[in-house]
Amino acid sequence: MSELKVSELKVSELKVVMFRRLQVAAFVVAAVVVGVGSGCLPTLAENPPRDARLALPDRFSPDDETLAAAAQASVGTKDWRGYFASPPLRALVDDALNNNQELNIQLQELVIGRAEVDARFGEIFPQVSAGVDAGIEKVGGNTSQGAADLLTGTPEHLPNFGFGLHASWEVDIWGKLRDATSAAKARYRASVEGRHFMVTQLVAEIARSYYELAALDNQVNVVERNIEIQKSALDIVRIQKDAARVTQLAVQRFEAEVLKNRARLFDLQQQQVVLENRINFLVGRTPRHVDRDPAVFTAPLPMLLEAGVPSELLKNRPDVRQAELRLEATKLDVNVARANFYPALSIDADLGYNAFNLLHLISTPESLAYNLAGNLAAPILNRPAIEAQYRTANALQMQAVFGYEKTVLQAYTDVVNQLVTFKNLRQSYDLVAEQVSTLQSSIEISNVLFQSARADYMEVLLTRRDALDAELELIETRQRLWQSTVDLYQALGGGWQGPAAPSAAAIITTSAP
Repeated sequence: MSELKVSELKVSELKVVMFRRLQVAAFVVAAVVVGVGSGCLPTLAENPPRDARLALPDRFSPDDETLAAAAQASVGTKDWRGYFASPPLRALVDDALNNNQELNIQLQELVIGRAEVDARFGEIFPQVSAGVDAGIEKVGGNTSQGAADLLTGTPEHLPNFGFGLHASWEVDIWGKLRDATSAAKARYRASVEGRHFMVTQLVAEIARSYYELAALDNQVNVVERNIEIQKSALDIVRIQKDAARVTQLAVQRFEAEVLKNRARLFDLQQQQVVLENRINFLVGRTPRHVDRDPAVFTAPLPMLLEAGVPSELLKNRPDVRQAELRLEATKLDVNVARANFYPALSIDADLGYNAFNLLHLISTPESLAYNLAGNLAAPILNRPAIEAQYRTANALQMQAVFGYEKTVLQAYTDVVNQLVTFKNLRQSYDLVAEQVSTLQSSIEISNVLFQSARADYMEVLLTRRDALDAELELIETRQRLWQSTVDLYQALGGGWQGPAAPSAAAIITTSAP
């Protein structure tokens, strides 16, 4: 009996010695891993990351006093409700911001982006799970454990019952998980700005279409009025033909002119229907009549549009802020890719009860079981794959730099182009208006001369045709002027401000569980 106790004591001492040797071996392996991992730090400098280098001028057009004077305040900071005075237009924009399908699709993308932020944030903390297990085990008789069981008389089939907690935690010693979370937040905020940019495009597109529809209404009125006038002139020519003062050729030329303008009228009416359906599509509803204010087109045109200073574009334009946030995210991605070269530390722990008999399952401390282990690992053989990921992240960061510079440059160019466009259209409109006034006077003069036989019918016909074309051109120029005010408003970043434009905080609140 004493010999058996001595033998058990020697076995116990042997287990302790083996456990200590395993501990020493583990520390040696960990030291080797850390040393090798430290030697795997990235030395890739072939494409070093950099910040954006584009600097904007102090004002949009230093060589033009008229445009430079506009650098007092920016209309891009105004709410679209205050910028557009027409109530029907504001109603259309309101409906579009609520019902436009593309905008609602983009809103769901924001919900997905918010979920990605939550998922990344959750990886920073330990992962804890609870479980219950039950099973039965039969060890082969020719194994060492099976032979020992036969000698001791242990049953061949052993049941096993247990329950407990399991925890796993990757210690973020290099900040990799925190940087990944920050990158996800930056991308989410960039998605919010992307939706704001879509709102500016939608508001501008509806406003441009609205002014175009108003211009078509005015063109239809002008053509209808001219058709009636030409019909009266045709009747006069027919009377003069009966009196042998003109030939049948004159009658046919006036008839052809009436038919030509009637065909033009049908074309304008077709354009009205197509444009109404375009607006209805943007609003997110089936085709129907679009309400509009007839007076909006004839309202006084602005003499000057304030553009502010170029630096305001960095705050007002959603696409510029979106590019800036994407650049921020790619910089963090480079940090994450660099951290993959360093050793990673993870900790695993288990705590629960385990027994072969349900009656003894919660016996304490006999059935209590726990485990705590740490794991330190560094890459050795997979360095090329990590280097490839690092190069990819670095290249994406450089792409984001160039993309940001391109977006800022495009924003500045858009504003300069729209300022010049508005100025030139304003001058062109004054000249065309003077041309229309002159041709209207010419119509009266040609009528008097024709009735007194001092001018032929072709002079009357051509004068009326030129007056109609000039009047239609004047309407088109006025339409382009109104649309240029919309284009400049969009170029300055206006349109996304307002109660219908959800902020990042609002979307976070509505999408968070």
